[in-house]
Amino acid sequence: MKQNAGLFAKLPLELSIELQRLSPEIQEHLQEIRIKIGHPILIYSGSKEYVLKGESASVIDKEYINNVCNCILNHSIYAHQQDLANGFVTMEGGHRVGFCGRAVIDNGRVNTLTNITSVNIRRSRQILGISEPYYSYLTTQEGYFYNTILLSPPKCGKTTMLRDLIRNLSAHGFKVGVCDERSEIAGFDHFGTSFDLGMRTDVLDACPKEMAMIMLIRSMAPDIIATDEIGKPEDYQAIQSAITAGVGLLTTIHGNSYEDLLRSPAKNLLDCGIFQRIVYLGNQPKIGTVRKITDEKNHMILLRERSLA
Repeated sequence: MKQNAGLFAKLPLELSIELQRLSPEIQEHLQEIRIKIGHPILIYSGSKEYVLKGESASVIDKEYINNVCNCILNHSIYAHQQDLANGFVTMEGGHRVGFCGRAVIDNGRVNTLTNITSVNIRRSRQILGISEPYYSYLTTQEGYFYNTILLSPPKCGKTTMLRDLIRNLSAHGFKVGVCDERSEIAGFDHFGTSFDLGMRTDVLDACPKEMAMIMLIRSMAPDIIATDEIGKPEDYQAIQSAITAGVGLLTTIHGNSYEDLLRSPAKNLLDCGIFQRIVYLGNQPKIGTVRKITDEKNHMILLRERSLA
């Protein structure tokens, strides 16, 4: 599959070959590749779990997982110490790779990880058009965009929906500035963005959101700023600055319910009326189901099920 080519190319050759032998259906809906010392490799696709066949079906040893890490980190673990301190790196194409091992603590903070024992490769993908059924609920006929939060637990499609909403907004004439702090929305590589975010979209990659929002406002004059996974106090300060500048906002946050939002720092933004739409995503009956859309008071705008998968 074309969307997997770049991901597989970053892995050891024998593993890449075995992944390419997976059925087209498994490759199409591939979500995770989980590699752990002492166990076979597990593949998650759609709602199913598979044990990878072939040479890698045997129990993984330390040499194998070290080879995987070296390929992902371009044989330069030291250059990725800060990423490892956060527990993950982002590969070209926006794929997130999580690591577990022994934490090295310095002055009470994680400095890096050593003795890696587990690797979780989460595939990033683009599904064009998935936001189209919901676009009219997030905008007005006069062309106004309702500031929107995409709310979901992990692995429920919020970044995929965010990516397509950005493209859709751009196609409808909005200038969109993207704060891609983790390099996952646009999937930056040496040639630019890996995904189609639209001709009116500008991306500031690998920059902390609290700085990126201000930089985009000053340099690119966007109509809307889009970002992923707000949560730090600094994020909310930057959002306040964007609102003061008259810029629209599209973002995601972890959670499962309106009560989760009210327990988060986003509560103050809702109380102030900064966000007017909340899109709830879930994984039932499938990953990527839009459960409902509400306003900031949790009044129902749309109750509907649709899968991104």
